[in-house]
Amino acid sequence: MKLFYAGPSIGNLHEEYAKKGLLDENAAVKSSSSLVIDAPIGKVWKLLSDMRDWPEWRSDAHVVELGEMKPDATFRWKIRGSAIKSTFAVVKPERELTWTGVAMGCMKAIDRMRLSETAEGQTQVTIEESMSGPLLTLFYSTAKLREGHEDLLQMLKTAAEG
Repeated sequence: MKLFYAGPSIGNLHEEYAKKGLLDENAAVKSSSSLVIDAPIGKVWKLLSDMRDWPEWRSDAHVVELGEMKPDATFRWKIRGSAIKSTFAVVKPERELTWTGVAMGCMKAIDRMRLSETAEGQTQVTIEESMSGPLLTLFYSTAKLREGHEDLLQMLKTAAEG
């Protein structure tokens, strides 16, 4: 039953899923959204990867602690008031930024952002995420996750095209 699904351990989720480009397909909450941005891939990557400057264009999140941006490095951030401890899984400049994270001690997620250049020189950004944790679906849903992703994509588009 999805209501009580806790998912794999965070270590397994990180090593066997996130680092291999996979989401937890059994997770109760999953979403994928894409948007084409009329800006070069380098500009879009800089906005996403310069995490300390997120508040300049992203109203819903800010980084609290960030060291080097490389696989297995940790960082702490807040999104809509929720504190999250995350670990980078994939850092491929101008291609992919993926991390795993834990909130409230038991809610686990994989966040994956992929960038690709279109034939017209624009940037397609795809955000994918899976979330699991006991009782998660009592207060969070796929629709709410998708809405957050679409808001993020619009903020990114506005910043990159401005």
